[in-house]
Amino acid sequence: MTAVALAPVRHWIRRRQAAHLDAGSALGNLYFAALLAAVLVGMFWPTVGAVFWPAAPTGTRLTAVGVPLVCAGALHLALRQLGPLVISRPAASWLLTAPVSRRALLGAPARAVAAAGAAAGAAAGFATASQVTARPTPAAVLLLTCAAGALTAVLLVALGTVAQRRPGLARGADLVAYLAVTAGAAGMVVERTGPPAAAGAGPGEGPLRYAVLALLAAVLVLATWAYRRLDRTPADVLLAASRAAGTVADSALTGQPSFLQELAEQRYWTSRRWRSAPLPRRVPVLTAQDLRLLGRKRRRLAWLAAATLAPAALMDGSRILLAVAVLLGAMVAASTTVASVRTDANPAVLRLLAVTAREAVVARLWVPVALGSLWAAAALLLLGLLGALPAGPWWALGLALGPAAAAAAVRRARMGLVQNGLLPIDTPMGSLETGPVLAMVVGYDLLVLFGVPTLVLVATGSPLGWQNVLWQALIAGGGLVAYARTSTSATETDLRARG
Repeated sequence: MTAVALAPVRHWIRRRQAAHLDAGSALGNLYFAALLAAVLVGMFWPTVGAVFWPAAPTGTRLTAVGVPLVCAGALHLALRQLGPLVISRPAASWLLTAPVSRRALLGAPARAVAAAGAAAGAAAGFATASQVTARPTPAAVLLLTCAAGALTAVLLVALGTVAQRRPGLARGADLVAYLAVTAGAAGMVVERTGPPAAAGAGPGEGPLRYAVLALLAAVLVLATWAYRRLDRTPADVLLAASRAAGTVADSALTGQPSFLQELAEQRYWTSRRWRSAPLPRRVPVLTAQDLRLLGRKRRRLAWLAAATLAPAALMDGSRILLAVAVLLGAMVAASTTVASVRTDANPAVLRLLAVTAREAVVARLWVPVALGSLWAAAALLLLGLLGALPAGPWWALGLALGPAAAAAAVRRARMGLVQNGLLPIDTPMGSLETGPVLAMVVGYDLLVLFGVPTLVLVATGSPLGWQNVLWQALIAGGGLVAYARTSTSATETDLRARG
């Protein structure tokens, strides 16, 4: 079969597709996203500015190594989740099976991903240089550091394109990325446990120049080799990446986070081998199911255990950011098994199990409470041992925070489709859609409301007493009970009756 030119085919598809789309709706969504980004940057700029350009450098050589390791590992894992090679739905439907050059088809997505990765790498390099270089920082050092970060990101993109078609290499690269993130975070924590070190001893201009040249040579070699083999990427891999990218685009344009949740669950379970095991008879059937689900997520449990280092890596920054990291980390830990709550939304399943809606939610809350409590207790205990918090039973405060994290995680998981028919909010800069705004705070509102004592104590660094632990336990436990009673029915089996 003879390959034909790709440009005329693309032009023909562009002329005939999207005739039914509403351009005004798409522009409105883009305007909303840009306006929201501007508002968030204006609100949190002091915290963001402290990360990218602190008043004085506070990092040492461990920071200069740990931050790039964390950023590189996180970037690789993000690229692996997205593809990194992604084609649009029209291209997957019409061009993937057409007699066109697959290398030409994938060239544009590869360049776009490389450009986005280079921008992220340059930002990471700038943040690293701002933490370890003395003031005033030479402009050449900043430029070379940003260039090194950008080239490293492009190198990771090229490696990701190769790993996308080689499962064995992909698994090895993912393991290295996990180890890099863990080692980088551990290094930054170790740096904060030792005696204060002299900051500002950043790398010189000469070593940076040689490093940039070496990275440039590696990028040219690997990128050229990867580009010449783009046509070897299997079609099923590209179709899976296209479906994932399409789901992400649908979720962003329609404001439906549930699409991403369903995508994550489908991708997780389709790559697992099913095994059966007897259920404990004395444990409620839904709780036993969560325990089996937890046993099949051992890798995530290990990742959560390593994530307890994340708040400690932020203890020299904003205390508000530190408190938010503790609360969000507890909620993420509690969310490990809450995806099963969405399957309980089918009333027929609960009728077959002879379980009411309230009994189902209560049974689903036990494992999230335990995970959120253990994670928060470990993170706060580590912060107390490192001296980031005053003396006190911080581990007990973490245990008391668990019910708040569980309530927030379950409420977030029970969120269905966003209601776009609500009245918009009028602002001086235009109208905001009420549905997406409300969907953004679902779950997090309970986390802040029921976790107020922990949020205040960690953010202010106030002394902790057992009376504070008791208040947190009462607020979180009482809030969890109130949420379970007010959002479910004791006689019906429909979880969607009260939301």
